Amino acid sequence: MNKKNSLLVLLTITTLLFMNAPGNSQSTVTIQTTAGNIKIKLYDETPKHKANFLKLVEQGYYNGLLFHRVIAAFMIQTGDPNSRDARPGQSLGNGGPNYTIPAEINSALFHKKGAVAAARRSDEVNPLKESSGSQFYIVQGRVYNTAQLNSFVESNKHVPFTPEEINAYTTIGGVPHLDNAYTVFGEVIEGLEIIDAIAAVKTDQRNRPVTDVKIIKAFISE
Repeated sequence: MNKKNSLLVLLTITTLLFMNAPGNSQSTVTIQTTAGNIKIKLYDETPKHKANFLKLVEQGYYNGLLFHRVIAAFMIQTGDPNSRDARPGQSLGNGGPNYTIPAEINSALFHKKGAVAAARRSDEVNPLKESSGSQFYIVQGRVYNTAQLNSFVESNKHVPFTPEEINAYTTIGGVPHLDNAYTVFGEVIEGLEIIDAIAAVKTDQRNRPVTDVKIIKAFISE
């Protein structure tokens, strides 16, 4: 290997180490959409997902993509590259960068409203719960009372809720039945009202908005 190639490899390794380092200052991304701006804080506890998301944002991967799956009181989903310039009625949701990310499921990171999590294929074909390389969803969810949360535990659909989880699910809401099944790698810190606005749009039988909701630009922000 010549000196030029050696230097390139060293720079690449250094960049990857920096992106995966705890406390990396590049941890906030703004997603500018046709419905308004959403600001996301990425978690250091999920370094592989954080590094991958930042890489795709820097590449402009998400620019022009649609929120192709929207379900009120549940979540809004994007990240399918096939949605860029998709024709009306086109079936979407199977696209990606041709790789997956190892699961980084952390019980302390849960599906409260505004949680950002990686989409993935079902357990039947994906027992390791590996994440899509690009598709993610943002939780809208709904508010639960303590009796409803207790029923999740009693039916073995959830481990006992922590006080933090109970407070979140009984105030701002969320989607508790997805906890510990998908990698949550960030949360919305500005723009929860934009999530509500997107979740309220009219959709077709495939849960795709009838009028496209598009990411204009995603960029790393302070």
